[in-house]
Amino acid sequence: MIGKDNEQVGIMKIEDARAYAYNNDVDLVLIVPGANPPVCRAVDYGKFCFERDKREKEAKKKQVIVKVKEVQLSCRIEQHDFDTRVNQAKKFLAEGNKVRAVVRFRGREMSHQDLGLQVISKFEEACADAGRADKKPTMEGRFMSIILSPVKPEKK
Repeated sequence: MIGKDNEQVGIMKIEDARAYAYNNDVDLVLIVPGANPPVCRAVDYGKFCFERDKREKEAKKKQVIVKVKEVQLSCRIEQHDFDTRVNQAKKFLAEGNKVRAVVRFRGREMSHQDLGLQVISKFEEACADAGRADKKPTMEGRFMSIILSPVKPEKK
């Protein structure tokens, strides 16, 4: 059992722990139920809940949510359109998001998957300063895709 001032009270029976909490005008809270013997703490329950929620909120604030943005390309994309897609991808990567580059094959383009692979390789090279590929390009039905992750800037 842990006392109201975070001091170690020691191992005691549940009746004695309840009496201790009652005499000190605090609540008896079970902290670690799986331990042998279980660990209890004598605290004000309202204050305990408030501090627990505060810690959870602080931990949630520090989490970084990574979104996956998608950039669509085609086998026959023109240079200007390609440059526009590269600039979009670099902007997304700079914001800390992942980028999924997708080449869509239409009709007879399915027989020329090597062209799609060239476009994706060229795209990966163009974005090399902002992001790196997680793995090799993959085919999923009529789509070939690759996922780029942002590169963390080196500290000087």
